[in-house]
Amino acid sequence: MTVKKEVAKYRAPALDKGLDILELLAQAAGPKSMGDISEGVGRSRNEIFRMLQVLEERGYLAKAPGDAGYVLTNRLFMLGMQQPQVQNVTEIALPIMRRLADQVGQPCHLVAPSEDQIVVIAQIDAPSDLGMAVRPGHRRPIVHSTSGLVLYAFQHEPVQAQWLQMLGDSDVEYDQAKFVQQAKRIRQQGYALLKSEAVVGVTDLTAPVLQNDHAIYTLSMPYIQRVPEKIGIEQALAAVCAAAKEISHALMYDPPRR
Repeated sequence: MTVKKEVAKYRAPALDKGLDILELLAQAAGPKSMGDISEGVGRSRNEIFRMLQVLEERGYLAKAPGDAGYVLTNRLFMLGMQQPQVQNVTEIALPIMRRLADQVGQPCHLVAPSEDQIVVIAQIDAPSDLGMAVRPGHRRPIVHSTSGLVLYAFQHEPVQAQWLQMLGDSDVEYDQAKFVQQAKRIRQQGYALLKSEAVVGVTDLTAPVLQNDHAIYTLSMPYIQRVPEKIGIEQALAAVCAAAKEISHALMYDPPRR
């Protein structure tokens, strides 16, 4: 994977170097060695050595266990979470999500799009000692996540076309025809009920958080069947959809601050 560069009017070589490294690692599926990074950003090892040290010292990078290479920390994510817009959304959503988790006895999380990925921006644990947690900052490719499908499904057609072009340009392989067909079905249903691609035995219950008839976030519940069962999957899905509508309504009258 190589970082794509555009011709810039003004240049700051040191900043360019650091941003190239961060963008490369943000798209990586795992740790990258200094050699991998050097090749990915098109610079020599000598050019990136000190930059890697500085980024590690500032907490943006960390060395993976076993000298496997460098990985991003969650520092950039935490900086983004400090924006008033994101803080306002989570302030509105978290009380609703907490009521949902208490009602159903399952965890839930709020997801936002981030280029060709989804990122979890808020999460509530299950009110018990058993459940699956998807932590804030977790990322997955849009094309390999239920939330990504729902986000795509509830976009206007011109935006969907832009997304498909972006997804086609990424290095993540997927069946575009299947993805689009699933999205159409989800749009008609108004929600998604799909087996998780990430964890066996988990069913993703996901509904869109809408503004102006398009999805800006999704509310998702990684549903695990419990014994004895407190609330069935159909009731849980209805509760997720109702909570997503409540968040949408609340954002309409208290929009994110910019």
